[in-house]
Amino acid sequence: MNSTKNKPQQILLASLCLLGFGSSLEGQVQNWNQFRGPESNPVSDNANLPDKWSLTENVEWSSEIPGRGWSSPIAWGDKVFVTTVVSDKEPKPAQVGTDYSNQYAAELAAEGLGEEEIMKKLQERDFEMPEEVSLKYMLLCLDLATGKQLWAKEYHQGKPPGGRHRKNSFASETPTTDGEHVYIYVANQGVYAFDYSGNKVWSKELKPFKIYLDFGTGSSPILVDDKLIILNDNEESSQILALNKKTGEILWDVKRGDFPEGQRPLQCSSWTTPYLWKNSQRTEIVTIGPGKVVSYDLDGKELWSLKGMRPGPASSPFAVKDQLILNGGPPAMLYSVQPGARGELTPPRKKPAPQPTENAENADKATDSSTAEAEESQPAEESVVAWSARSAAYIPTPVAYDGGLYMVSDNGIFVRLTLDTGEESFKKRVKTSGADFTVSPWAYNGKVFLASEQGNVYVFEAGNEFNLLHTIEIGEMAMASPAIVGDRLLFRTDKRIISIRKS
Repeated sequence: MNSTKNKPQQILLASLCLLGFGSSLEGQVQNWNQFRGPESNPVSDNANLPDKWSLTENVEWSSEIPGRGWSSPIAWGDKVFVTTVVSDKEPKPAQVGTDYSNQYAAELAAEGLGEEEIMKKLQERDFEMPEEVSLKYMLLCLDLATGKQLWAKEYHQGKPPGGRHRKNSFASETPTTDGEHVYIYVANQGVYAFDYSGNKVWSKELKPFKIYLDFGTGSSPILVDDKLIILNDNEESSQILALNKKTGEILWDVKRGDFPEGQRPLQCSSWTTPYLWKNSQRTEIVTIGPGKVVSYDLDGKELWSLKGMRPGPASSPFAVKDQLILNGGPPAMLYSVQPGARGELTPPRKKPAPQPTENAENADKATDSSTAEAEESQPAEESVVAWSARSAAYIPTPVAYDGGLYMVSDNGIFVRLTLDTGEESFKKRVKTSGADFTVSPWAYNGKVFLASEQGNVYVFEAGNEFNLLHTIEIGEMAMASPAIVGDRLLFRTDKRIISIRKS
């Protein structure tokens, strides 16, 4: 299940359907059941997937989505599901980049304003608070072949449990499905289950906790057996829970975020999605949280942990077979971990940070002038940490494809590492300006795709060289990672979902 490439074979198709990872619809169609797909690594080898499109070229259909949401579409069989939130007032517009609030705060400080007044003005300009809006939370079901809306169901209405930064949305958690029900998680609010006819099967209210500076939420749920796993790292009482997917009953609830005296991070909230790692030795639930990684067994018992993650992480873990990729986010490290870990892992020994390479093009400045030291891998017999490298990606999760690990920073530094060793192949800026990234990269047919917030998709040749093949101009803001469904790419912008397919 955790291979770099999907290699569907006709003889295995029926078995895959029974396991819930395939469908006979129009030949071989891959069900895209959760955030970043069934393997949490969005890649494909379907030769019919297009690498060129626009708002009209190679577009099978385009379906407008009301309201706002940065959750990804998911698909199963002949249906597409997506969440959105409709506000009773015009929402504050999203803005590209990650620095504009900090820049505004610096301008206000230069004017002599105090911290309290700065936060008040920041909140007025860049945040939506619960008392300002009333919301309708919606689940939409579309026909995969036509994009026609089959039904729309409201699963909650009222004030949100907390505020949101205007870069975020009130529907940023991607739902998941098992082929019978769709499961929606809204952090600090509740969990909701619907059948494929749009009937609510059950709902479970959750206690709200404060998120750092009311930035909003974004951790998506995952399924394992009859359990729905949800992660909530927050400023008050972080937890990971398992719910019975048939009833919503809480099966176990494990407290997180216990830090030694004086070691509590500035931010205890996170926006990462758990990962179900089925490796050669066992199945475990891997989570990246503020300050450290923690892995659990299916009963919620901690198996191992690894320090070295940034406060407020956003990039999620995933694996390629027995190689687990853990992105700490700049200025922290990125690690490759092998199966069999127990207890608290010791990060590899440190050595002085390397000097910038000639092809970095000021990349060190673009990654927050990281002061993190590079680290030297320990021999395999001393540690399950196979290698480490400097992280370049804050929000987007890297993608592993054809022997390479590709990551892009929020401000457009594109990096390739050799998957087996962590050795850097290149590190270059995608574009000198006007390219900011939230969408996670994806790959197929020898190409790696980077979608900018500005609505451009940069198509690179996969391999050791930095080779931009062409740029696709969509012209609509994009911050939702796409779904690869057979020979279709389902791409969500701030206005619509587009089914991209060869004409």
